[in-house]
Amino acid sequence: MKVLVVDDDPEQLEMMERQLRSFGVEVRTWNTGIGVTNAVREFGPDVVLLDVNIPALSGDRLVKLLRRSQTSSRLVLFSSNDQDSLRRLAADVGADDWIQKGIDPQSLVQRLQRVCR
Repeated sequence: MKVLVVDDDPEQLEMMERQLRSFGVEVRTWNTGIGVTNAVREFGPDVVLLDVNIPALSGDRLVKLLRRSQTSSRLVLFSSNDQDSLRRLAADVGADDWIQKGIDPQSLVQRLQRVCR
């Protein structure tokens, strides 16, 4: 599985990359909403994990942008927001799923695998 993680927090990106790789996931990280469509086109991820709270171009806006670019990647919102608001936001913007930050690495990988099916 190939995953592109988009988050403006360098520590979060480093942790996510380390955790996902430990489960055999091919990972790339991106620290801004700018240029994500190009990164998706070049890397061809199965899943794009998008932080909701990125300044300038938030994850929910990126979902809409990536949908217009006709990507076949699954789009998952990723946030520390409460579950209900995250679930609603994902449904409103047409994301394939949502995952709350702080999830244990094994559960994260299982959720991402489920999204890919």
